[in-house]
Amino acid sequence: MALTATAAASAAGSANLTTRNPFLSRTTTPKPTTHFKLFTLPKNPKPTISAVSSSPSAISSTAGPSDWALDSWKSKTAHQLPVYPDPDELQTVLTTLETFPPIVFAGEARRLETLLGKAAQGEAFLLQGGDCAESFKEFNANNIRDTFRVFLQMAITLIYGAQMPVIKVGRMAGQFAKPRSDNFETRDGVKLPSYRGDNINGDAFDEKSRIPDPQRLLRAYLQSVGTLNLLRAFATGGYAAMQRVSDWNLDFVEHSEQANRYMELAQRVDEAIGFLSAAGVTGDNPIMNTIEFWISHECLHLPYEQALTREDSTTGRYYDCSAHMLWVGERTRQLDGAHVEFLRGVSNPLGIKVSDKMDPNELVKLCEILNPHNRPGRLTIITRMGADNMRIKLPHLIRAVRQAGLIVTWVSDPMHGNTIKAPCGLKTRPFDAIRAELRAFFDVHDQEGSYPGGVHLEMTGQNVTECIGGSKTVTFNDLNSRYHTHCDPRLNASQSLELAFLISDRLRKDRLKSSRTEMNGNASV
Repeated sequence: MALTATAAASAAGSANLTTRNPFLSRTTTPKPTTHFKLFTLPKNPKPTISAVSSSPSAISSTAGPSDWALDSWKSKTAHQLPVYPDPDELQTVLTTLETFPPIVFAGEARRLETLLGKAAQGEAFLLQGGDCAESFKEFNANNIRDTFRVFLQMAITLIYGAQMPVIKVGRMAGQFAKPRSDNFETRDGVKLPSYRGDNINGDAFDEKSRIPDPQRLLRAYLQSVGTLNLLRAFATGGYAAMQRVSDWNLDFVEHSEQANRYMELAQRVDEAIGFLSAAGVTGDNPIMNTIEFWISHECLHLPYEQALTREDSTTGRYYDCSAHMLWVGERTRQLDGAHVEFLRGVSNPLGIKVSDKMDPNELVKLCEILNPHNRPGRLTIITRMGADNMRIKLPHLIRAVRQAGLIVTWVSDPMHGNTIKAPCGLKTRPFDAIRAELRAFFDVHDQEGSYPGGVHLEMTGQNVTECIGGSKTVTFNDLNSRYHTHCDPRLNASQSLELAFLISDRLRKDRLKSSRTEMNGNASV
């Protein structure tokens, strides 16, 4: 369905995709940077490490690390893990989880890796988003549906601008655990363990709630299964059908500028569907009423991740079957740490969160540890720096990765580098700062001749007031009215759709510029 959605949106537009050199750089000559350079590179360097296909046969021929075992991470230093008062109870829960069915399947993860490999070439775009941290008490069908619906709206908007497939990956069905900067929290002189996510302890500020409880892992597993089950039903049961593109609007976004733009786009898509129907691609065709949707979360609670890791009967490789995609965070990406040790042995697509603190040489080493065979789509580098740091730091990371011949998908997380404290004491994120970081991300890739492969957002389908700004302006004074997050502030549906239109406009602009460059090049031959 992702390809059919692209076809419909492309028919609604006026330009075609341009042909580009795979993986390392665009056909356009990189613009000179105004910043000092750490690396000097040839125009189109070739990879020094050969790429391996993501097909089952190719992966099975690439054996996993011989010096890795499911529990080899235990020999390394592990950060951000909770300390349970009853280790025997924890082990009982983990043994139970080991007998449970996988939440996802290895073949699905391989399919996602293939598509992410296309994003590394500039032939697809990743839309990854969802809750900062899922909660038990907000687990209901309406919340899942509303977030999924915003995904559909954003995806069709991006497809229209980019004229390429959009890979839809939710921070859903498992995004519970959260890293903390401090092991303890103090309020009014009372010191308690920090809240680490509903799968570990409770957010209520009392001693009982903050004690890590292994039984919460079982509830997290069951909620993840239930969430994914509903997402699969929405994705394949007709709700995501292209014919419903006009019905995806949320009521509280209805009378906004974004809604008006979206309905104009929907009308064009409807016309394109009419064209496809006349050409023989009718609405009852499965590829017209289903989409592909994947789930992801931060790999943080290693005992839980190990308990849900299975050996794939097709390839003989290990997959962490708690999610299709996992990422390692800023606080747990130590080269010799437990989290990197665990992740190097599982074959899922992986993300690496990267801030302005990342050294280019360290990033290269981390990529080589996690993807020694340089498989396209295996690694997604998710940058989170703030706009000013993005323009200074990101070029050096891109050059280092390119010089090493590594294949990665570059993605922007414009949320985490822009968190501030409001006068009322609540954390928030200014929409203008989020937009500025995204603009910097695209500008740097344009400057370096590399591909902006996607966006990673903390967002919700609920009508919350957690991030300030946007066209339906949320002010500091509005924060207390609907501030529901259990951790960090999220974009609401209106802000998410507004951001999708801004990204779509930029993708369309870059696409048209590339098309003109190619036509001028052909004319001079």
